Amino acid sequence: MRQSRAEILHEYGPFPSTDQVNGVTFNGRDIWFASGDKLNAIDPTSGVTTRTLDVAAHAGTAFDGQHLFQLAADRIQKIDPATGRILATIPAPYGDGSGLAWAEGTLWMGHYRDRKIHQIDPETGAVLRTILSNRFVTGVTWVDQELWHGTWEGDESELRRVDPLTGDVLETIEMPPGVCVSGLESDGADRFFCGGGPSGKVRAVRRPRRAATADVKPDASS
Repeated sequence: MRQSRAEILHEYGPFPSTDQVNGVTFNGRDIWFASGDKLNAIDPTSGVTTRTLDVAAHAGTAFDGQHLFQLAADRIQKIDPATGRILATIPAPYGDGSGLAWAEGTLWMGHYRDRKIHQIDPETGAVLRTILSNRFVTGVTWVDQELWHGTWEGDESELRRVDPLTGDVLETIEMPPGVCVSGLESDGADRFFCGGGPSGKVRAVRRPRRAATADVKPDASS
């Protein structure tokens, strides 16, 4: 298993009237983060807030290339990012969730205290597959056919790359003491965006270079 310490490239925030950063996603232009009763977009270069949407935003956030998906209590909302209108709602499996990601036509939801990641049908909310973890699961993201999730237990947080079939831990990135990970998203290249929970911050963390001998993992759809 590969192990490293996080290299924090940038910190955004804290932001006015934001006490908590929950889910995080990236639409190729802006970082979106959930803050309880709003979804907020920030420019990753300047850190300036560019948009806010008045929607319930209690946990994970995802982007499918067109729509935002947002965990709010016991449901997942599909949102038009241009207007903030809720287009559809599906139940969150088992009543709640933590992280949320989009990959290969499905949603992937972290289930914090159950230490699980569920692959979900975005139309019905049906669970298609469940992956077990041995740590609490916060944010979830896919990048280059790699499944990563955040952990947060006490004052310790990590980013973990796991086998999408077995849940085996393949790689860990240790965050500095006291720096938590509440949400997780990749920019599709060399950065992770991490929600900072009660710090009210979003952090950009360097994604380690993939080892030349790394195993190629199956598509999220497999």
